[in-house]
Amino acid sequence: MGAELITPAELDDLLGSERPPVVLDIRWRLDAPDGREAYRSGHIPGAVYVSLDDELPAHGEPADGRHPLPAAADFEAAARRWGLNDGDTVVVYDDWQSFGAARAWWMLTDAGVADVRLLDGGLGSWRTAGLPLETGDVVPVPGTVRLAPGHLPQLTIDEAAALPAHGALLDVRATERYRGENEPIDPQAGHIPGALNLPTAANVDADGRFLPAEALRERVAHLEADGPVGVYCGSGVSAAHAVFALQRAGLDPALYVGSWSQWSNHPGRPVATGAQP
Repeated sequence: MGAELITPAELDDLLGSERPPVVLDIRWRLDAPDGREAYRSGHIPGAVYVSLDDELPAHGEPADGRHPLPAAADFEAAARRWGLNDGDTVVVYDDWQSFGAARAWWMLTDAGVADVRLLDGGLGSWRTAGLPLETGDVVPVPGTVRLAPGHLPQLTIDEAAALPAHGALLDVRATERYRGENEPIDPQAGHIPGALNLPTAANVDADGRFLPAEALRERVAHLEADGPVGVYCGSGVSAAHAVFALQRAGLDPALYVGSWSQWSNHPGRPVATGAQP
């Protein structure tokens, strides 16, 4: 179905249907990566907590980046723990502008789950709508879903390096990190030479809801005739958010999963600084 949003009212209706969706709470942010206690204090009824740091990446060497993709068998086992079965509708949400939710959306869509929807505005929109919350843990009956990653385009580190010569490589981090003025996490400051800066945080409004498709298209109108598009961020999380937005704008971008955290851990790779690509 692509980059599909769902409103709180629509989700509330589905939760009362004969076959309700699997709802995943991916509570995560850079300053609070473990969202379990926040989840336990109040979540959408029936939602299963997903640990972004523990269940959505592999854990390799720094040269792999901070959030490389897990092995297919490991991701399938995690999805089964969440209660996922073939043919299920999945709804993902978080409480931080949908960054964690978008990572889960990208991985499930890439793995062949046909109907993955993102709650527009996240938990905040659910609360604003006056809908109920549930406390404690939800432990679902294990599912039997079969996953096969590889449905969405990706870039390797070499493909990301080569892309600016024949397409557009978008660095979707904050502008100060792109320019190399501030690097709070990774070993080098700056950006991949040739990359353009298009911060993904500007794809949502003040309430964390995605901009209308027309407004998203306006943000990327200058790219549409420039060949293939790739995106990267710090560790491949907010870049998945950018992929979601760019799909809604009518593009089909490739994700460089390793992103800057991988690139900057390879000392031989060139680094650009300043406002220009």
